[in-house]
Amino acid sequence: MQIVETTNEGLKRAYTLTIPAGDIADKVGAEIKKIAPQVKMPGFRPGKVPANLVKKMHGEAIHADVLNNTLRGAIDELMAEKKLRPALQPKVDMADGYEQGKDAELTVELEVLPEIEVPSLEGLKLEKLTVAVSDEQVEEALGKIAEGQKSYKDAAKTKKAAEGDQVIIDFVGSVDGVEFDGGKAEDAPLVIGSGQFIPGFEEQLTGVKTGEEKTITVTFPEDYPAEHLKGKEAQFAITVKQVKVEAESKIDEDFAKSLGLESLEQLTGLVKGQLEQESAGLTRTQMKRQLLDTLAASHDFPVPPTMVEAEFEQIWQQLEAEAAREEDPEAAKAEIEAEKDDYKRIAERRVRLGLLLSEIGQANGVEISQQEMGMLIQQAAQQYPAEQRQRFVDYVRNEPMAQAQLRAPLYEDKVVAFLFDKAEVTTREVTREEIEAAIEADEAGAEDKKPAAKKPAAKKAPAKKADADADGEAEAKPAAKKAPAKKAPAKKAASDDAEAAPAKKAPAKKPAAKKAPAKKADAE
Repeated sequence: MQIVETTNEGLKRAYTLTIPAGDIADKVGAEIKKIAPQVKMPGFRPGKVPANLVKKMHGEAIHADVLNNTLRGAIDELMAEKKLRPALQPKVDMADGYEQGKDAELTVELEVLPEIEVPSLEGLKLEKLTVAVSDEQVEEALGKIAEGQKSYKDAAKTKKAAEGDQVIIDFVGSVDGVEFDGGKAEDAPLVIGSGQFIPGFEEQLTGVKTGEEKTITVTFPEDYPAEHLKGKEAQFAITVKQVKVEAESKIDEDFAKSLGLESLEQLTGLVKGQLEQESAGLTRTQMKRQLLDTLAASHDFPVPPTMVEAEFEQIWQQLEAEAAREEDPEAAKAEIEAEKDDYKRIAERRVRLGLLLSEIGQANGVEISQQEMGMLIQQAAQQYPAEQRQRFVDYVRNEPMAQAQLRAPLYEDKVVAFLFDKAEVTTREVTREEIEAAIEADEAGAEDKKPAAKKPAAKKAPAKKADADADGEAEAKPAAKKAPAKKAPAKKAASDDAEAAPAKKAPAKKPAAKKAPAKKADAE
């Protein structure tokens, strides 16, 4: 095989490979001889079919297989001979006009990984900021859980409903005296002031008493999802079944058991453990930021443009998706457009750090075990429907680049953990506010705070990480979408039958005994 280098500029390489026709013909002949004993043909004993007849019958298919295998082998030979480390999958094209009996010519274009000097780990120093979890924080967290577990008790029949009280109502809605579908419910709970019903509905229930009947008039918003109700004035005939007031939530054994736990002690332990876990996450994030900033400040080498572009596209798609969810999508899009160059620099920094961490890991024997890789593949497969999971698993196991993308985040975490072990670490106790401020300061200094760190989908894993290879018509219920009904539950709101009076705010979900972390953890 003849190899001619046509491009050698920075990290870009291009080659022309010429495979002699004779080499291809010899391999085709060898393959025919190999399969001839297995070919059956009328008039010939098994294994006695002449090679020329085998070639006539199966020559085209054999030639195609041999050619494909030869081309793959040629590319492998090129990589080995030139000691190339491709950044991403090479681009391979075969010259036009190839025919059997002629030399095969193909071009290979790629970007290679840069030569990176592995840094000495001597003298690496890091400051570890820790946050102690106080009894006051645990009590505050328990209080928030109790606040989310509001319960209501019957009020006296003379009690007038006020903001914050709950009313249990039956209602029937009509437009121009005609009932409309979905505008009726029984025993619907509503907390006055919650903003769950359409504007004007809740306010008109202020002052009602148990057993009272009342008709109110409201106007559906112009942007209401049900076309036939947009901007329409409607009347709701309401029967107040019960006025309830908020019951005091005591954090005691009964409260813990209402959450499915055995005791208050168990609940307290779970909450404290979660807070400690959050604190540990903040500590690791702060240390990782500090480590990456240290590495970034001392290394500046060229990075493959295709890897940077792939990382930038990952960031940009996420930003566009977030902008589309804003109240003013056009303004949000304009804002990120104005900072596009900043995001490109962030992408370049991420790729550079990823390559550097990869080199450090390889030089120091950091590896992902087969068992760990198997777990990664199975976890990623869970994001697909059950009938597609095995197909995904098979694809990843046969596609090295897909494996590299899945492996990269875990590999990076293992390299970071290795560097933590090697560093000289001093510990300082701070408040939660102080560690959060330190993380924000590191983010700002690295220009890395704008793109939120999100777990990549299995379909499109980010290129950044450290492995070098890295409307249906709506119903007209004014109830909240998930508001429970005691006797006659409202119909489930779905895309084909959304509720006609959707909640302004999502109704409170039953909180777990855990507190969500306040900050993102582990972004670069």
